Amino acid sequence: MDYKKSGAPKVGKNKPRHNEHNAKGSAKSPFGKRETKAELVARLKAAAEKKTS
Repeated sequence: MDYKKSGAPKVGKNKPRHNEHNAKGSAKSPFGKRETKAELVARLKAAAEKKTS
């Protein structure tokens, strides 16, 4: 008997069970919106300054 062919096909295993809160295309990170290098560096410097204070 060919056990490989028995039973229902298993589909959709590679899909997440829930949506991420910051998924691409959502309100928190819309498509096509990217920071420039200067904005990124400014944000990282502000975070470092906040951490040291």
